[in-house]
Amino acid sequence: QQRRNMLADVSHELRTPITVIQGNVEGILDGLYPADEPRLKSILEETQVLSRLVDDLRTLALAESGALRLKREPTNLTELIRDAVSGFEAQIKEEDIRVETILNGGEDANIDPQRVREVLTNLLSNALRYTPRGGQIQVRLTEAGPSPERNVTISIEDNGPGIEPAELPHVFERFYKSSDSGGMGLGLSIAKYLVEAHNGKIWAESEVGNGTTISFALPL
Repeated sequence: QQRRNMLADVSHELRTPITVIQGNVEGILDGLYPADEPRLKSILEETQVLSRLVDDLRTLALAESGALRLKREPTNLTELIRDAVSGFEAQIKEEDIRVETILNGGEDANIDPQRVREVLTNLLSNALRYTPRGGQIQVRLTEAGPSPERNVTISIEDNGPGIEPAELPHVFERFYKSSDSGGMGLGLSIAKYLVEAHNGKIWAESEVGNGTTISFALPL
């Protein structure tokens, strides 16, 4: 049943952008639509949706098969977090959301920066999806512990509607979607795999009506 549901979800998520791309290209070839910048931009955006979906499925497959390999290198986590937040700058401005960053430590982390950025992107995307217009998000980084056992905890807190207690234990399960969520339910599952590949842990705290905080800890 899970496999059937997964195939149905994948088919649905692929079908939507493909339909938009096909309709636009056919319209341009038939002379119904001009091949102008807005039309081409719409096609490009749909190809980016497809690309993200394929990347997510590939990451999930690698993680579940044990073939996911990290490329660790000295990384400034503070800069990485700021870069990840800046990637959502347009959406933050459009939704009039205030993002507060409190970053202490993590300047010399030995991590895979690309994979940790994927985690941050997934968590920020979720927070922005559920934060109401004019709301706020807090991104916090805290370093603790003596060397060489140092670790960092990164938390992303929103002031959205929160998660029902019955749903909270399942949010990191692959293809799990709450009744009001979009997408395929892959983001948090992939984040969990990537954090655990770093020998870290990830968890969620939420109260209905008082927002949600997703945190993950990484050894440095």
